[in-house]
Amino acid sequence: MRRLVSVALAVLVTAGCSGAVAQKTERSGGTGPFTLVTGRDTTGYLQPLLDRWNQTHPGERATLLELPEAADEQRAQMVANLQAGSDRYDVLGLDVVWTAEFADAGWILPLDRGMFPLDRFLPPVVDTAVYQDKLWAVPYTSNAGLLYYRKDLLAKQGFKPPRTWAELREQSRTLHDTYGIGGYAGQFLAYEGLTVNFTEAVQSAGGQILSPDGTRVTMDVTKAKTGLDFLVGGFREGWIPQESLSFKEEESRLAFQEGRLAFARNWPHAYGPATASAVAGKFGVTRLPGLNGPGSSSLGGINLALSAYSKRQKSALDFIRYFTSLENQRRVLVDGSFPPVWAELYDDPGLIKRFPYLPVLKQSILSAQPRPASDNYNQVSLVIASAVSNALTPPFEEAGDDVVASMKGQLNEIIRAR
Repeated sequence: MRRLVSVALAVLVTAGCSGAVAQKTERSGGTGPFTLVTGRDTTGYLQPLLDRWNQTHPGERATLLELPEAADEQRAQMVANLQAGSDRYDVLGLDVVWTAEFADAGWILPLDRGMFPLDRFLPPVVDTAVYQDKLWAVPYTSNAGLLYYRKDLLAKQGFKPPRTWAELREQSRTLHDTYGIGGYAGQFLAYEGLTVNFTEAVQSAGGQILSPDGTRVTMDVTKAKTGLDFLVGGFREGWIPQESLSFKEEESRLAFQEGRLAFARNWPHAYGPATASAVAGKFGVTRLPGLNGPGSSSLGGINLALSAYSKRQKSALDFIRYFTSLENQRRVLVDGSFPPVWAELYDDPGLIKRFPYLPVLKQSILSAQPRPASDNYNQVSLVIASAVSNALTPPFEEAGDDVVASMKGQLNEIIRAR
């Protein structure tokens, strides 16, 4: 294994396309203790997985460094560290939308595709780790938004899980009026989560915001307004509760599992905690609804990248291979309720029995749309989240078409300034 890693690192270094990478080749031979930096583990599954590695690699212990829960804050801390050329971080748990930015900046190193069984991963997931035809990270978890619903309440009213926005609106209003609970909520605080929720609404109305390569604004104002109107209408009519303007993933998860919501958009990791909550046995999951049928999720997830400033690159690369292996991916699902990247796990009868949502999740991932591979995605996200947040906040004075037109203009300025 050690020889394989050494060869792979030689390939990795010579494959680098930036001067920044070439300047860091002297670091490539290091072994020893290293640090994995990623967002806060809200389910407590991660440290036991690191403990398994540490038990068999006492000289190459992995230390977990947890950043804040919000993706924006995670990125800010990582960028500050990497811009300073710090070697504190070795393995970076990157949101899938950061690949292009981190690669362009020379903060991460290109990897040898042959080291990883990428052909056994879900294809859309692999695409998130590729930029300019090079592999810059290895998929660790995937993600697609799901609709959590109170199947017990739907059954009492004779409802089937909603497939369209109109059905979601009707059912949310009915359940709110009948049971005195909130109708629907997602992640509506002004951060990356709101960008994701709005992007999904636009996609579910048949539109998009940027071209897949992030070089053009392809927003159809009419379709984007349709997506925005769906969200604004929910707040104006009250079937989306005002408190959800402060919701990130954890707040929306808690609201649903405490029985305060009939429907919630969230990632699959919310499933496990809900099975041990007040709604245990009373909820189900389905695909996100859309304008005229099932909607389209944004593709999420975490990829593991190798810091160009790491002094322990051999050990770090060996760890990435371990952490993305089939055996470990099974634990990621079983212990953390996070979507694995190995396709075959979604068809495992034993896992499906334990996680009945797996077939729905696989379908959602395969039909999800990746966020643009833009090296200035953070600016794009900030513009979208700010504009949408203003539109969702009472007294709802801004017209939807004005909001979308202004947003499109700002996005064009960002793209032209690349």
